[in-house]
Amino acid sequence: MSWMFFGCSSLKEINLSNFNTNNVNNMYGIFSYCSSLKDVNLSNFITDNVTNMNGMFYKCSSINEIHLSNFNTNNVNDMSYMFSFCLSLKEINLSNFNTINANDIHEMFSFCFSLKEIDISNFNTNNVKDMSGIFCYCSSLEEINLFNNNTYNIINMKGMFLRCSSLNKIKFSNFNVNNLNNMTGMFYGCSKELKTKIKSLFNNIKEEAFES
Repeated sequence: MSWMFFGCSSLKEINLSNFNTNNVNNMYGIFSYCSSLKDVNLSNFITDNVTNMNGMFYKCSSINEIHLSNFNTNNVNDMSYMFSFCLSLKEINLSNFNTINANDIHEMFSFCFSLKEIDISNFNTNNVKDMSGIFCYCSSLEEINLFNNNTYNIINMKGMFLRCSSLNKIKFSNFNVNNLNNMTGMFYGCSKELKTKIKSLFNNIKEEAFES
């Protein structure tokens, strides 16, 4: 189903409740560039066998809420750019997302300008290698819950919170930066208050994390 509705820029509503997706393994960019899409019904989507959700809603700039509570993401290994440039997205519930097999989630929420709060405390990041730019340019984001995320195996966090200018609260636990080989601009463009908090929490944070 990759690119199935790619570039349907005038499409405002779509009901796929009768789709049988039992055997689908690829949903790469399925709704990407559907810039007018406001309502999409995926309540009956079976995603048990899907391994690729890269750019699934990329540049769906009119969507303000996405219900994915029925999604089974047990086998997904690529979630990069999944919600990138969802400029109007204000709310998203990912409490049922299982990321045990995910290894790439870079820029997953990048440029979600309207998103104020996100809770990914249920994410299992044990196998994730690339988390670069996951929240970059989320300029309205005030709070992020990363509480149970294990970042020991992550090697790239470049621009992770880049230009998150409203961010004032990050909940950390198991957040380890020891194995990172790239943290450039990780907190660049964030408030001075947040930078001070980060420096006090992580003695081994490099200065490059605050530079462009």
